[in-house]
Amino acid sequence: MTADGGVPTSLGLLTDLYELTMAQSYLREGMSSQATFSLFTRTLPPGRSYLVAAGLQDVLRYLEGLRFSPADVDYLRSTGIFGGDFLDTLASFRFTGEVWAIPEGRLVFPNEPLLEVTAPIPEAQIVETFVINQVHLQTMVATKAARCVWAAQGRRLVDFGLRRTHGADAGIKAARSSYLAGFDSTSNVLAGKRYGIPIAGTMAHSYVSSFPEEIAAFRAYARTFPDTSTFLIDTYDTVAGARKAAAVAREMEGAGHRLRAVRLDSGDLLALSQDVRQVLDEAGLAYVEVFASGGLDEYQIEALLAAGASIDGFGVGTRMGVSADAPYMDIAYKLVKYGGRPVLKLSSGKVSLAGEKQVYRRSDPGGAFLEDTIALRGESRLVGTPAGEPLLEKVMEGGRLLDQTPALEEIRGRFRGEFARLPERYKALREAPQYPVGLSPGLAGLQAQMERQAASPESVL
Repeated sequence: MTADGGVPTSLGLLTDLYELTMAQSYLREGMSSQATFSLFTRTLPPGRSYLVAAGLQDVLRYLEGLRFSPADVDYLRSTGIFGGDFLDTLASFRFTGEVWAIPEGRLVFPNEPLLEVTAPIPEAQIVETFVINQVHLQTMVATKAARCVWAAQGRRLVDFGLRRTHGADAGIKAARSSYLAGFDSTSNVLAGKRYGIPIAGTMAHSYVSSFPEEIAAFRAYARTFPDTSTFLIDTYDTVAGARKAAAVAREMEGAGHRLRAVRLDSGDLLALSQDVRQVLDEAGLAYVEVFASGGLDEYQIEALLAAGASIDGFGVGTRMGVSADAPYMDIAYKLVKYGGRPVLKLSSGKVSLAGEKQVYRRSDPGGAFLEDTIALRGESRLVGTPAGEPLLEKVMEGGRLLDQTPALEEIRGRFRGEFARLPERYKALREAPQYPVGLSPGLAGLQAQMERQAASPESVL
């Protein structure tokens, strides 16, 4: 890791071995024609009816800066796997291709390309592992976060996931992805610095228990943070802790300050939140918020609020940071065109759509999404139906970005606009219907033609 917690400067070796062995074989066979690979999901994880596209910026920065350092090449030489001519090629490697992608923050559905990479086939092959790694994690977490946002019904959400995400890079990317999808802040200080995300936090049980009395801990913290304090009140008896917090809050009022919130982190959050709210209200502290954390995700949030919990905000950690109920997606990076000819895969349960593609989204007069159509990129119009809005944009050409990457706040705003246009029935946490996605006449015809060709006896050598 680098000093700031990021990934190493040289990312050439952050790939699977077979990407490099295939690249060497391509070059030995004189295969360097343009290839297009499509990144997509065939199905959605359980309970999901949509995905939130995320991770594109990291992919584009990687492609633009990808190099194999002298140390990388020396290591590969030491394995005895690769020939000198291939290692010489890697020493001067640059990505020279183009990328079409659905912008981050937009909603994506099964079989729709999140992005398509076109480059000489050795280049397009080598980058597969990193592309999948970054888009998979960030899209998965952004989708989980979006579901939490919907369940919270406008209440404050803070990312608490860093401690239990699967590594430092994952924790940083989870903070970015959750903010992209509507979270308000993160406890991850490095993510705050790197991405400009507001940072938020409270105190730990260890802080409270280090003082001889609970109320002494509250008073000490209030002296240090007189206008931003949140007291953790469940170290001993939660309701008794709420009464002590209320007493200190009244003392703070006398000094011209206000307690911001109290936090619940264990126990029956429904009953405790109601009891604590009553304690605060009876003390004239209606402005003090009740904040809850402790093993929460969209399912618990939805259930608590439906039951009448008096909770103003939630800290969501482990379950979101690792997308606990759906920790992986059926994401694939498949060759769809090579040397000018369309390519597809017909393995059982793993069929891919041939050719370079575009996705069109139709909306009703009020702006609500109706349906998507996956088309060939070259189709000028879709017969019998309005084409809709094209989603894939050309973002890289000749290995260079075409425009500056958007700010995270812009991506966050894009998601907010997208999500508002998704009909409510598709946002349900359980048993949501499948959003309609169809194939254009041109793509459907090409797919059928290629499947017939693959099944014909003449296609078998």
